Amino acid sequence: MAIQQNTLKKLSELLGISISTVSRALKDHPDISVKTKARVKELAATLDYEPNNFAVQLRTQQSNVLGILVPTIRNYFYDYFISAVEEEAVKHGYSIMIMQSLDKLPLEISNINVLRRNKIMGLFVSISIETEDMTPFKKLQESGVPVVFFDRVAELSGFNKVCLADEDAARIAAKSIIAKGKKSVLALFGHPHLSITKLRYASFKNYFDVHAKDTKIDYYFPEQVEVSREVCLEVFKNKIPETVFCMGDMILMGVMHAVHETKLKVPEDISIIGISNGLIPTLYNPKITYVETSGFKLGQLAFKQMYASLKGFGEVEEVMLGSILVEGGSL
Repeated sequence: MAIQQNTLKKLSELLGISISTVSRALKDHPDISVKTKARVKELAATLDYEPNNFAVQLRTQQSNVLGILVPTIRNYFYDYFISAVEEEAVKHGYSIMIMQSLDKLPLEISNINVLRRNKIMGLFVSISIETEDMTPFKKLQESGVPVVFFDRVAELSGFNKVCLADEDAARIAAKSIIAKGKKSVLALFGHPHLSITKLRYASFKNYFDVHAKDTKIDYYFPEQVEVSREVCLEVFKNKIPETVFCMGDMILMGVMHAVHETKLKVPEDISIIGISNGLIPTLYNPKITYVETSGFKLGQLAFKQMYASLKGFGEVEEVMLGSILVEGGSL
């Protein structure tokens, strides 16, 4: 709406009532008659009047803005998560402010301070690799700003968390590899410091230890595209594993770079399986078999948890989003 010049004063002049009456009518104050409220709102709609949000913020010390802090926006998983949160936020009258930590603790802390100064009403956060101290997030909560951790979550209790079923996702992948009779596996995981990596690694390893302990598995923790590519190229020099497991999309992209460089055919020469948000596996021929971990669905769950906290009827809890196997032609 283009109508900042159509002020309360203009409405009061046209209607012949006081500015305070106009203001209270727009807020549905019980002291104002239904008839007067209807007249004020009808004229306001005609003039496309909207309140000065900055003035409202100064008066209420709230901005109706929800913060989202992610390691990077150059990641389809976070892109889908943000999209889901924004869709839900708009439905309920909120806007969002997006910041990225680039996996650097000083930048993460700086961004938290920026978000606080902008008087956010709540914060969604996926922590950086370097984050260990949860004090900045505790302070936010103590000041009345709900914090919802997602994907990369705090290991500390007392926070709202929405997580992928990380153990289940890794177990599904391990079970699928065993079902295909693969006896040598290159397993690539994210940064070992992160809780998401710890859970997926432990579950994956444990499933093989119990159900296929004779399988030869080499474990690496490359995290990003280029390092994943380099690890694969180095491993491929000695022996081509039957299967490569990729913990996430960034790792999968690095693996596929190496596979193409070495002219390996999938699945004839090497098979691939990953854990993914869903887009990247569809970009290859054949499509990559993956365990779905949906950023969009996680975003919807996260907003539901945040909204409950904002309205005062939610309890601190950890919510899990289940995983399913999506068959491609790579395994």
